[in-house]
Amino acid sequence: MLMEGIHKNEHLMVRKIEAGTVIDHIPAGRALDVLKILGITGREGYTIAVVMNVPSKKLGKKDIVKIEWVELSQEQVDRIAIVAPSATINLIKGWKVVEKRRVEMEDKLVSILKCPNPNCITNSAGEPIKTSFTVKRRVPLLITCDYCGYSMGREEAISNLKGTSKR
Repeated sequence: MLMEGIHKNEHLMVRKIEAGTVIDHIPAGRALDVLKILGITGREGYTIAVVMNVPSKKLGKKDIVKIEWVELSQEQVDRIAIVAPSATINLIKGWKVVEKRRVEMEDKLVSILKCPNPNCITNSAGEPIKTSFTVKRRVPLLITCDYCGYSMGREEAISNLKGTSKR
């Protein structure tokens, strides 16, 4: 059953934002993960639009997140690259896209992930060592701890992002 005023061939429209960030081409079902890793709960007061499972020529289906009045840091973009490597970041100012870029995962991920190996030096109390992982392969993702050699894929990396709780 179609809602009144919405026709089968119309596109879902979410209003434009005056300024902020649009994260597009997120793999379907990952928008809430993106918000979580950005530390956005909805209680900050930002206007946030989340559109999930919309048709996409490239991905089949995709998610989109719009966050008004927020510009992402490079660390936040690096986190998004782990969860949504196909994402694009659109910076909006004055109702227009002023910058559009694809997320790109750095070859080294420093202080973004926690090493799951309890014996890793980075997990020792009193050791002021930043975690550091080397990206060995992007598809499928394989990253390795520079200190203990522990390797993990995308799902494990997502659950070990620093600053997020484990699922």
